[in-house]
Amino acid sequence: MNNPEWIFVNSGPCSPSFNMALDEALLIWHNEGLIPPVIRFYQWEPAALSVGYFQKVDKEIDMEAVKKLGLGFVRRPTGGRGVLHEHELTYSIIVSEQYPDMPETVTEAYRVLSGGLLEGFRNLGLDAYFSVPDTEEKRADLKKPKSAVCFDAPSWYELVVEGKKVAGSAQTRQKGVILQHGAILIDLDAEKLLSVFRFSTEEAKDRMRKKLLEKAVSINSLRKTPAKVEECITAFKSGFEEALEIDLKPYILSSEQLEFVKSIEQERYAKDEWNFRT
Repeated sequence: MNNPEWIFVNSGPCSPSFNMALDEALLIWHNEGLIPPVIRFYQWEPAALSVGYFQKVDKEIDMEAVKKLGLGFVRRPTGGRGVLHEHELTYSIIVSEQYPDMPETVTEAYRVLSGGLLEGFRNLGLDAYFSVPDTEEKRADLKKPKSAVCFDAPSWYELVVEGKKVAGSAQTRQKGVILQHGAILIDLDAEKLLSVFRFSTEEAKDRMRKKLLEKAVSINSLRKTPAKVEECITAFKSGFEEALEIDLKPYILSSEQLEFVKSIEQERYAKDEWNFRT
């Protein structure tokens, strides 16, 4: 029996606003039945900071540092915390909530969809596994507010290697469609990441630095030979095909589709009203 066919979009480096607009466009097209489910890989040009849908930029982000470093900036349609998109491969998954055997709960759907990440890391020779809190205290701690910085702690079904988080993901559901996207860390510049966030004191920043280095890890810090983006694309594409039991067919957007993406970009993700809303 043949596996279901999904489409595979490899966008390469794109602007922050275009990246978010394309994820939204793919969600809309899938909802309208114009395309099957999607796996997308992309990068960021320029390197950028993205913040979660609910984050307070003025309280949590040092925009002067963002500008000084020449970083792009965008607010995601998904929740979660701030992510510095630089030395990474970003992925997104777009699939209907009604897809066969898709769990109803966010947590369990996240586990199923992230199976592709798990297999991808294993394809790169890493001993990856899902992080599942093993005590009531740890489970309760996940419900407490964390810092503005992503990767400071693993949560339910985060991918970890040697106890450290190697991929941060977020999920939203709109129009009966799941959009899950996240960052796969190839390298990590902890000091640059910390520099774009506001801290109440230098001591608080030092504590976060220590915590970040203890909790987060990149692919290349775990491998003897550095991984390149192309190798990661191959590994994770195969990982999603294996974990989700699907076949991925390369897909190129038409000029009309690109115009639609650009219209979403200009209406939302390129606007200060969206990115800096309170």
